[in-house]
Amino acid sequence: MKVVFSYVKSYKWPVFFALFLMLVELFVELIQPLIMAKIIDEGIQAQDHQLIVQWGTVLLLLSFVAFLSGVANSYFSSHTAQSFAFDLRNALFEKIQSFTLATFQKFPAASLITRLTNDVSQVQTVLFMSLRIMLRAPLAVMGSIIMAFFVNAKLALFLVIGAPIVVIFLVSMVVKGVAYFSKVQHRVDRLNRVLQENLQAIRLVKAYLRGTYEASRFEKVAGQLKIDTVKALRTMEYIMPVLLFIMNMSLLAVLWFGTKQIAEGTTPLGDVVAIVNYAMRITGSFSMFAFIIIFYARANASAERMAEVLAVDNEVEMISSSVGATDKVKYGEVLFENVSFKYPGTDTPVLQNISFHVKAGEKLAIMGATGAGKSTLLQLIPRFYDITAGRILIEGQDVKEWDTQRLREVIGYVPQQSLLFTGSIADNVRWGDVEAEMDAVLQATIQAQIHASVEDFPRGYDTRVGQKGVNLSGGQKQRLSIARALLRKAHILMMDDSTSALDVDTEQALWKDLESEKATMLVVTQKIRTAKEADQILLIDAGKVVAYGTHDELVKSSALYKRIAISQQEVEQ
Repeated sequence: MKVVFSYVKSYKWPVFFALFLMLVELFVELIQPLIMAKIIDEGIQAQDHQLIVQWGTVLLLLSFVAFLSGVANSYFSSHTAQSFAFDLRNALFEKIQSFTLATFQKFPAASLITRLTNDVSQVQTVLFMSLRIMLRAPLAVMGSIIMAFFVNAKLALFLVIGAPIVVIFLVSMVVKGVAYFSKVQHRVDRLNRVLQENLQAIRLVKAYLRGTYEASRFEKVAGQLKIDTVKALRTMEYIMPVLLFIMNMSLLAVLWFGTKQIAEGTTPLGDVVAIVNYAMRITGSFSMFAFIIIFYARANASAERMAEVLAVDNEVEMISSSVGATDKVKYGEVLFENVSFKYPGTDTPVLQNISFHVKAGEKLAIMGATGAGKSTLLQLIPRFYDITAGRILIEGQDVKEWDTQRLREVIGYVPQQSLLFTGSIADNVRWGDVEAEMDAVLQATIQAQIHASVEDFPRGYDTRVGQKGVNLSGGQKQRLSIARALLRKAHILMMDDSTSALDVDTEQALWKDLESEKATMLVVTQKIRTAKEADQILLIDAGKVVAYGTHDELVKSSALYKRIAISQQEVEQ
């Protein structure tokens, strides 16, 4: 809770005003029974109408002050809670953006979504309620007990007889509540994950007629959430009856002994009325404790989950500080020296002793079977992950000595899965350079062989792209992703099997237009016709280099490469 609520510090003055106004309300609430006792004892019983009017007016004015304080308190509380939630949500999102891929994989995407939405809402609600009523309830209980002792100590004793039992009971319920609602939040994560998977694969669900199965899967997960939520709420429901029972017993004792004292003439009627009034206020405050504990338990569970994200220390992103090399002789040069890698938390190497050298402006084709480690190899260059052994040199400098931002600025990356964002086509291309002029955008799309297709759309480059590019074909999405990377004018262009959806003529035209690019190219491909145009070919199998050289050299020296070439009818048997 401490980490999350540290974001309230920026709003200390609104918090101060909200708490001050809450105390004004509470003061009026605690002083009212004393005034009522005075009106009864000195006004009604003495038939002093002037005193009744005088103190009745004071009571009315105080009620009006409490009303205005309540309205103002709501304003400051709402402002603080909303602003706090805004800052916290932004802090969480910025933190997630700074994650390394290794860190990101520790948190399921659905869990991060829940933390940014549901969990933030939980703590926002608790902050608002704390400034409005949650702090007021315990203060009202303590204040009412103190005022009751001030009025009549003997009768007030009956109000605190059950206090130790109440305290022990409330503490135990808070502990249970935090555990239960933490489990509920994990169930919400699971529900969001199932929902996210279903919506992302809706076409596949319909194609395979899996709607009924998906509905039953969702029903099962939603049922587990319902069971745990009901269990948590049912446990919390014990709070109010227990508290009311204890307070009602205390109230009966006050009425019983208060009536005797009135009959004996040792206690004024007004004092008994005031004590009963304070007892009713304590009872009313206790009735709120059930809701307070529920909200607090939920917020505490949510705060712990958000603090887990905020406390992450990024191993890669923050450690490098030097500036990357700019030697023109080594512009875009890539060197791998005995590089090995295994994913964090695993013992199985994905890459072992990988070595190759790509000179400035050269093109390297990377081939291999599915799961050979091709995509992983590319991801090591911009330091999405840190290598286990060996060295990677970019433009003559170890990637670990580069400033991470500068390193990624000199790399254009086209992932295996073409990802587009909601917005216009021009906006998606400008992801490569947000400040690029339209002429540069057009040049990139022309090179990527997508310009003509964009021009055919009714709104051209202003055409809106649906979520993940749902209104575009696979080939169109790939070419827009390539245009985005080309716009970057990077030293190194990495393309991870990003022409798989292109026809032969379009792909040939693409490679021909890219010949004018100065960038060093690393191209993952399954096509021999693409690989044989490269300066060098790197063939990987099970994370190891099994062949390295030109097309002609590998046809002669590598049986595996030759089999692939024969299967694609690029060479004769």
